[in-house]
Amino acid sequence: MTERLPKSQVGMTIEVPADVVNANYDRVLNRLASRAKIEGFRPGKAPRALVEARIGPAALREEVVETMVPEVVRQALNDESIDPIDNPDVEVVELERGRPARLKATVSVMPEVALADIATLTVEPPDHSHEVTEEMLERRLEDVREPMAEITPVEREVRTGDIAVIDIEVEVDGHIVESETRKSTEAELKEGVLLPELLAALPGAFVDETREAHVDFPDSYSNPELAGRHALIRVTVRGVKEKVLPQLDDALAKSLSNGKQETVDAYRQAVRDELEESGHAVAKMEREQAVVKALVEASSVEVPEALVDRELTSELESLERSVNRQGLKLDSYLGYLGKTIDQWMADERPEATSRLKIDLVLGEYAKREGLDPSDEDVIAYLEEQAGQDEELKGQLADLKKSSAARRYFASRLRRRRVLDRLVEVTGNA
Repeated sequence: MTERLPKSQVGMTIEVPADVVNANYDRVLNRLASRAKIEGFRPGKAPRALVEARIGPAALREEVVETMVPEVVRQALNDESIDPIDNPDVEVVELERGRPARLKATVSVMPEVALADIATLTVEPPDHSHEVTEEMLERRLEDVREPMAEITPVEREVRTGDIAVIDIEVEVDGHIVESETRKSTEAELKEGVLLPELLAALPGAFVDETREAHVDFPDSYSNPELAGRHALIRVTVRGVKEKVLPQLDDALAKSLSNGKQETVDAYRQAVRDELEESGHAVAKMEREQAVVKALVEASSVEVPEALVDRELTSELESLERSVNRQGLKLDSYLGYLGKTIDQWMADERPEATSRLKIDLVLGEYAKREGLDPSDEDVIAYLEEQAGQDEELKGQLADLKKSSAARRYFASRLRRRRVLDRLVEVTGNA
């Protein structure tokens, strides 16, 4: 008898006939008697009754439980077509020689997914555009020429884009942080290179002029003296250097494009086309993410803890293999992060749960829409991917033979089909 329980569990009551119980008692006694060493008898020749008396009823019953229960439960799961995701929790309610036995098993199974009606989904449109502007094009053209720039000292104020030679002094609670003090260091006034507060404060400063900026450092900052602290940063300009980009002419355009474009206009158009292609790819990815988010939020599924535990264990094993390749031990690596294994598991649990919920919802959608790929589909997809990746091409024969590789590529193909179908039916293609 089976019953659905909360948290994606199934309860089973398993009845074992008396003759099966007796057969297991006999089998255990025969095995124990064949190994028993009892004074006055050759090894394995002592009577079973004497062996049973020496062992005692409690120990004998325990041996029968260990022998019989796993096989009985496995058979019961097969008979009910139940695919467990962890080891069943089994309670032996009754087990005695000569009488039927009764077991109770609780097992976690894949959860049921209440899939939302796709037609009712509200998909939030992106709040930004991926249109390629002239400003974006000019910035890209500057980026490709930047490695060729000439750096020239100038006698003027600091401007955005310059390289300033500066002295830096950092003060926290009235005390100078010596580890952050710098003399005559070069800093480019560019977003992503210099702190935003300094990027705002320095333009317009002349040589020997000092500018100040207040900075709140994040808790994760690498220097513990500054992590989570408010600091006053003083910067004194000692020199200014200008970065001069080479002029974009036909000769440079031809060089930058490896001869593919002969003129500046042709090169500019090629760069614009590249930016637009990247923009379309990003827009497509954002549409997919928005549709998946809407579907998952509108669907209902309770992710079993056992499934999360299995996912985290797999991630931890992968992490251990990765750090081992770097010559580290997992404990040492986590120690650098200030975490124990239990802390790592706790920190990663919410993300793993969220990821599994997405997988379960998309898996249910794939099943209902008939999007699961056949073996032939997977092989064709593998060959297609190998045609785009030289490393895969060299491994293609082995990948085709590997069941694990086929499962991996089947999962990728299924996800691709699901995303394409979702975008299509929600009108966001």
